[in-house]
Amino acid sequence: MGDSHCTAAAAVVPRQLGLAPSRRGLVALRPLLGAGALQTIAIPTALAATLSTSERHGLLIYDGGTSQLLQRYWRQLELLVSTLATGALIRCLAPLLQHKARDPAVLQLTPGSGQLHCLLGGHSRDGERQTRRLAALLGGTALISSQSSAEERLPLDCFGQGWGWRRGEGDWSALMQRAARGEPLRWRQRGGVRHWQHAGGLAGLLKAHPGEDADMEIGPWLVAGACCWHPPSLWIGLGCERGTDPGLVREAVAGALGQAGLAVVAVAGLASISLKGDETALLELAALQQWPLRLFEAEQLRAMATPNPSQRVLDAVGSASVAEAAALCAAGRGGRLLLEKTVVRGDQGQGALTLAIALMEESWAPPRGSLQLVGSGPGALEQLTGAARAALAASSVWVGYGPYLDRLESLRQVGQWRADGQLGRERERCAEALNLARGGAQVALVSSGDSGIYGMAGLALELWQSLPGQERPALAFHPGISAMQMAAARLGGPLMLDFCSISLSDRLVPWATIQQRLRAAAAGDFVIALYNPRSRERHWQLGWARQLLLDQRPADTPVALCRQLGRAEETISLTTLAALTPEQVDMLTLVLIGNSSSRSDGRYLLTPRGYASTSLA
Repeated sequence: MGDSHCTAAAAVVPRQLGLAPSRRGLVALRPLLGAGALQTIAIPTALAATLSTSERHGLLIYDGGTSQLLQRYWRQLELLVSTLATGALIRCLAPLLQHKARDPAVLQLTPGSGQLHCLLGGHSRDGERQTRRLAALLGGTALISSQSSAEERLPLDCFGQGWGWRRGEGDWSALMQRAARGEPLRWRQRGGVRHWQHAGGLAGLLKAHPGEDADMEIGPWLVAGACCWHPPSLWIGLGCERGTDPGLVREAVAGALGQAGLAVVAVAGLASISLKGDETALLELAALQQWPLRLFEAEQLRAMATPNPSQRVLDAVGSASVAEAAALCAAGRGGRLLLEKTVVRGDQGQGALTLAIALMEESWAPPRGSLQLVGSGPGALEQLTGAARAALAASSVWVGYGPYLDRLESLRQVGQWRADGQLGRERERCAEALNLARGGAQVALVSSGDSGIYGMAGLALELWQSLPGQERPALAFHPGISAMQMAAARLGGPLMLDFCSISLSDRLVPWATIQQRLRAAAAGDFVIALYNPRSRERHWQLGWARQLLLDQRPADTPVALCRQLGRAEETISLTTLAALTPEQVDMLTLVLIGNSSSRSDGRYLLTPRGYASTSLA
């Protein structure tokens, strides 16, 4: 059989590939391509011949057999989503399989059914999480057949990925086999966040006592005989003579980590004094290892208590310590030195350096983390958008106001930790979510409705923008159905002309400004959605707004009182502007006030698309 030839998107070697031998399969995979979950979709030339030029855009077109196509890209693939018949796919894949740690995750999508089955790489290549995420995007069903999933056990060999950790040495297969047999396993943690311990699925897992061997170690150390997860929690402080040889610095760092029994993948980054911001050796090492280089001013370093200060260094750079102080500065509160200052001198002309290593209490890896702003809609799960479902499925942490998270609880999987916040503590909630994402975790920050409409998006973005560039995790926003949209759907057609929303809460906006907005909306004859209309302490503003509108609109202007939209307690009542009383309303009510042309028949509220004096012809 001849070689497979590819055109169009083949110029870029795909890492996330869809495989569609038929038009039906192509249609099923296109939403994943549009959402960015796939780089391209491979289709045979026979199918391509039936498509227009615009329909072929972004697709990888191949001739020859599917086996040859997969052989060509197999080693580079991270994810394959196939709509090929399962038996045919297995026959194509069988000769290519090498090892579960190297083979890509393979998912099988059944067109028309929405069922997405994780066939390969469920743990080792993050296939289970991808299956849940992509199934949510498609509005379909994730089929997970691993034993740990069936028994609702924490998948020990992959759960750390969602926290930004790196899997280290150890016989992971043996560990998982013992877990499957129900044998008790002991774990020890000496670094990284501890929240996973409260995320469920820990049956059979026992915390190792001091001096006792552990089957699973979490921390920066290389532990013989144990399976190790390594959170990025080490900071390497460096000082050096100007022009020190980059090779000397690389060898010194590798040697120090090795002597201390520390894993390279546990390094969060490098730290030094700001005077060394242009030092070639430090910049080259940071670039080579893809470690951030954090720089501190002399006064910041002077504030750190260190065991080996030097008067000579103080006279030269303004701080008695560089390596130790910089490592501790980067490690932050609770950080401690694992390796005190070591001086390394090279051969003639190579220069010299000082090196120290500190361990931080949690972890730091913004490039690995992500903060997903999720709008959870009014409350009913069937009104949750696919993008929001996908973000929740992909996250290891859910942060939000407790009652909002309660409504999503049935979607939460083993290993997903929820952080319940309090009403009125939004800034603290955003800061907690952002800090976890900076540590490398995949975090969903949940708002009701849409996070960009009176939700958490603005505050989260404000805090994110205040961070230095290298401290910013990935940030994404996923839409939800707002209360105003839900009210429009329930009422029929209230928002057919210009409308606005105004919050009556003066906790964040002065009442004088709210009054100004109400006057402008009344004068402009807008349909008005009033959020936060009344609380126990703030009971008079709605009456003021009603009187303002009565001065400019008919007394029989329709008003809808929409309470607990999308929830079991939902109630909607229609009244008029004249009959509206504040006692009918609370903080869980959206008040929708029609304009001068709006009308109600007792069940629906309609704002015609044009005034009586206009024509739509």
